[in-house]
Amino acid sequence: MLITTKAYARAGLVGNPSDGYFGKTISFIIRNFAAEITLFETPELTIEPNQRDHSVFGSIEELARDVRQNGYYGGIRLLKASVKRFFDYCTKQGLQLHGRNFTLRYHSNVPPQVGMAGSSAIITACWRALMAFYHVEIPKHVLPSLVLSVENDELCIPAGLQDRVIQAYEGVVYMDFNRASIEKLGYGIYEEIDPALLPPVYVAYTAKLSEGTEVFHNDIRGRWNRGEREIVSAMYQWANLAQRVRDLLLEKRGHEIGPLLNENFDLRRRLYKLGQGNLDMVEAARDCGASAKFTGSGGAIVGTYEDEAMFQRLQVALEPMNVAVIKPQIVPA
Repeated sequence: MLITTKAYARAGLVGNPSDGYFGKTISFIIRNFAAEITLFETPELTIEPNQRDHSVFGSIEELARDVRQNGYYGGIRLLKASVKRFFDYCTKQGLQLHGRNFTLRYHSNVPPQVGMAGSSAIITACWRALMAFYHVEIPKHVLPSLVLSVENDELCIPAGLQDRVIQAYEGVVYMDFNRASIEKLGYGIYEEIDPALLPPVYVAYTAKLSEGTEVFHNDIRGRWNRGEREIVSAMYQWANLAQRVRDLLLEKRGHEIGPLLNENFDLRRRLYKLGQGNLDMVEAARDCGASAKFTGSGGAIVGTYEDEAMFQRLQVALEPMNVAVIKPQIVPA
């Protein structure tokens, strides 16, 4: 038995980072990049290392470059935690698992540390492989919370539901993380949106910046917990922007959402300490006439553009900055 599963990169279109604050957000999948899991039956349970898990380097510079790109830990811990959490879930649900063992391999071409959710893609793909191997069905709306528990509870990695929801549902999803639903059910209200309703969107990213460190310069969570008016108000504004974009899309007025994406980023810029490289990327895209905001915590941006001529201007403006510009593939080819 050979099982191959995938989970894709994602872009937060609007509303983030309010997914961790009982807010609302819209995300879409980026099929251009994926984490892939291969699972096959073997006498012993084995998790094979990937290139990002190696500990032998040609030089001290190579080690430093690897840490900047992949962090101090690779993907093995994500897979071990996923398998353990999957077992715990099945035990709690009274699901009897067969006794056969397996080997797990993983591969990912999701650009690291640029806000495209590469780690949660590995975990989501792993859960899909385990579900197939053990013939376990998990409702789509429940899976994101289980994937999140791998990072939050097993590995103590702070994260929210947004990335896991879009990777479970794929396509385009509007998410309402209202407090009543989250606290009572453990998941939000998820609404799938026809990707055809989106205007032309681009994603631009760089492996050079990797500046997802704004959280270390801003006590946003602490200020939210303390009920500071500026932060609480911002979270409501982000949620409102997501609602407005959702309504425009459903009214087939997607060409009008660009200014709302800009507003989303401008609010973030007022509250967070952002790296200059990320700011330059956003401003260069806007100088071309496109809208621009982060896909996540920095290192990649997403926005709308009018036509092919504007897309080419984006490429001309951003590629000299070592920024790749792509048209995201949202639906299967």
